[in-house]
Amino acid sequence: MKNEVVVQFPSLSEYERLARMIVTSFMMPYDPTIDELADIKTVVSEAVTNAIIHGYEHEDGIVELKLHVNNDRLIIVIKDEGKGIEDIEQVKVPLFTTKPESERSGMGFTIMEQFMDGCHIESTLSKGTTVTLEKMLSHVSVGV
Repeated sequence: MKNEVVVQFPSLSEYERLARMIVTSFMMPYDPTIDELADIKTVVSEAVTNAIIHGYEHEDGIVELKLHVNNDRLIIVIKDEGKGIEDIEQVKVPLFTTKPESERSGMGFTIMEQFMDGCHIESTLSKGTTVTLEKMLSHVSVGV
């Protein structure tokens, strides 16, 4: 079984809610547990917010959300073409933030790594960042 959706939206904070709704709707046919769905919505929210706030820093841009299910594995890809990350290992350190003045906790990547079965970050300065997240689903009940 294989299913995929790709959505692009402007780098505006209000689209983070849309991303959460899209992932919720996409997951419904797979009968996720409440905990699975909560984890997935949380990591999508974190990754999309990072792309908007850190990737584009108040500049216009596009965020791409790709959802893909193959058998019992969900792959989520969030991509921006913003400023990129200079030091990926540094941003993965709990409580590190590049924007302490804006009440950012610095826990986004830590949450992504804890809630998902896989978390991979690729970034090139001035070209953008791609976050790929993987979650093994407890059961898949439909042949989408």
